[in-house]
Parts: sequence; C-alpha cells; structure tokens
Amino acid sequence: MRFVACGVIRADHHREIPPRLLEIHQGLCEVIAQHRPERAAVEDIFTAVNPRSALKLGHARGVAILAAMQHGLPVAEYTPRVVKQAVAGYGQASKEQVQQMVRALLNLAATPSQDAADALAVAICGANHL
Repeated sequence: MRFVACGVIRADHHREIPPRLLEIHQGLCEVIAQHRPERAAVEDIFTAVNPRSALKLGHARGVAILAAMQHGLPVAEYTPRVVKQAVAGYGQASKEQVQQMVRALLNLAATPSQDAADALAVAICGANHL
C-alpha cells in the first residue's frame, strides 16, 4: 500500500446545491481519469447532528458513487466504525488518532488534514478488505 495523491474538490459554497454537485462530479471524473483507479471506496452514511448537513453529505456521496460507477469502478461502502477499526484498531478512535495512524501506515512525512486523513482511511480500509 502506498500514497499516490489526495486533494480537495472545492465547490463554490455560494452557489445552489445542483451546480455544486456538478462541480464535485466533474472534479471526481477528472481525478479518476488522471489516476485510473481500479476500485472506489466510500464511507457509508452516518447519523449527523444536523439533518441539513447530513442531507448535503448524502448528495455529495451519491455523486461520488455515480462518478465511480460511470467509470466502471466497483464501489465498496464502509461504516465509519469499520474504517476506524481498519486504520486504528478501535472503532471509536478520535479524528487525531486516525490522522496519526494514516500518517504511520502510509509513511507520510507530515500529518494529513482531517479531511485527507478521513479519505485516505477509507481507501486503506478498502485495500484491507480486498
């Protein structure tokens, strides 16, 4: 297992949801075309405190799955608990623990941001389940 790349697709938060989802889809399609992955892994939906945030996250998650499926990638879904167990050995691990374990498992020179660590943790979980 090795680190290839990570980044953020920033959709204009001043726009309405549909154009933002299109930006996310286009960004993901570019990443898929550039790196040519063989499969995709996404975090399963979890219960959020704010229902509006959970709904927006669900939309973005759906777009990510759609982009992967359009490119013929099999998509695996993992709960947050399973992801944390895969990288930290403990399903209730903190964000900081996940960040540190991702750094150690991928032999990174610096600690990734929380968002990058979360995405890399899902990828590590997917690789471990193969």
